[in-house]
Amino acid sequence: MLENIYTELIAEHSRSSENRHPLPNATVKEHGHNPSCGDEIILELQIVDGTIVDAAFSGAGCAISQASTDMMIDLMRGKTVAQARKLAELFIAMIHGEVTDDAELDALDEAAALKNISTMPARVKCATLAWHTLEQCIDDD
Repeated sequence: MLENIYTELIAEHSRSSENRHPLPNATVKEHGHNPSCGDEIILELQIVDGTIVDAAFSGAGCAISQASTDMMIDLMRGKTVAQARKLAELFIAMIHGEVTDDAELDALDEAAALKNISTMPARVKCATLAWHTLEQCIDDD
């Protein structure tokens, strides 16, 4: 049952076009690439007064990388850069199996559904691509 929800959530987010478009008012843009599988994204953020007002992406890759990017964007809208950095660190720690407490992971909302990727080493880079790209974006801002 839980695995079906996880699979449906990934499929739904990987196919969603809501966050997949150019962002005309982007203040920062970063290219993310996973050389081991070819996943590639361009993440665009509009940051105003230290808050991520809007975000969008383009690119191609596996369902996990695309779903993870879409979930991340949904989560980051309205967050301060400091909040976004903490959430990115939490997500990456979750995927590496360093944080497993569900109460702590609640902050990740739907992205917490990717928790079991930690047991699939070949997919870790797919899941974290967007989050590392986000870190580059907010470090550049």
